[in-house]
Amino acid sequence: MTTVAVVFHSGYGHTLKQAEAIANGAAGTLIAIDAEGNLTDAQWEILHAADAIVFGSPTYMGSVSWQFKKFADASSKQWFTQQWKDKVFGGFTNSATMNGDKHSSLHYFFTLAMQHSGLWVGTGLMPSNSKAAKRDDVNYVGSSAGAMMQTPSDASADEVNKGDLETARLYGERIAKITKQLRG
Repeated sequence: MTTVAVVFHSGYGHTLKQAEAIANGAAGTLIAIDAEGNLTDAQWEILHAADAIVFGSPTYMGSVSWQFKKFADASSKQWFTQQWKDKVFGGFTNSATMNGDKHSSLHYFFTLAMQHSGLWVGTGLMPSNSKAAKRDDVNYVGSSAGAMMQTPSDASADEVNKGDLETARLYGERIAKITKQLRG
């Protein structure tokens, strides 16, 4: 059986919704980084045992949250022993504006995955970029590198965009499928 762990930080609940959609698509396990940037020993063990790890964080000030960065820095123990070598990786992020420098966060995840000698999976989704495209379409934000979501700064977590959540779900499915193919 292929196992996918979705490790993420969510400041206001929006990124949690995105993490849930990824985990739903991948039949994965959610691992929430706490408000102090920590994981429990049991959560670290889930990451070690997983075939795939999906990173998630809101994009704050052009990068990942400090809580996610603290987790990433703590993963240097796994890096030193190459414990996560050849795992499959992916990533997702959310910000209040359409661009919001979300690609900086995805590049951060990609670099972290490469430092762990991992294998990155992109969305595999075409962007919704025709004149007929609607905001609720899949991959309207148009990312190939990982799932991106845009949520207005005054929107509640229950108001996240349905198309962005479907993009995340489909991305989770793809990560699980590719992980299964590689591990098969």
